[in-house]
Amino acid sequence: MCYERIRAVDTWRNGPGHYDCVFVSTDLSADGMCGLNIARVRLFFSLKHDGITYLCALVQWFKCVADSPDEITGMWVVELELLEDGARCVSVIHLDSIFRAAHLMPVFGGNFVPTNLTYSQTLNTFCTYYVNNFIDHHAYEIAF
Repeated sequence: MCYERIRAVDTWRNGPGHYDCVFVSTDLSADGMCGLNIARVRLFFSLKHDGITYLCALVQWFKCVADSPDEITGMWVVELELLEDGARCVSVIHLDSIFRAAHLMPVFGGNFVPTNLTYSQTLNTFCTYYVNNFIDHHAYEIAF
C-alpha cells in the first residue's frame, strides 16, 4: 500500500505555510476528472457529534476552465472558484472524499515571472493552473 502525506500547516520548516492540493471525489459514477474536483487543503480538523468523530478538511475549491483537457498539453486547466462577492469558495469536506494529492502548475502566459516569486506564493499569484497528470502514473490514470 502506498501512502501520501498531504500537508496544511501555517509554517513549514521555519518558513511560510504549506497547503497541498488534492483530488476530491465528487461523483463516483463519473470517470476521470468528470468525477473529481481540485481543492487546496487549508486545515485538517475533527469534530464529534453524537459520540461519532468526523475527520474533516477545510478546502478552497478550484473549478475547471473547460469541459475537456487543454488540446496542446493534454492537462486540465483550473482556476480558483470565487463567490459573487470575489471571496474564495471554501467548504468543509470529510477526509474520505479526498482521493489523493494533486499537483498544480501555473499557466504562465506571455509575461515574465517575477524573480522574487517563491514556491509558497505560486497558488496565490497566478490565475489559472494545469492539473499535472504527468507527475506520476497514478495521476495520469485518473486525470483524463
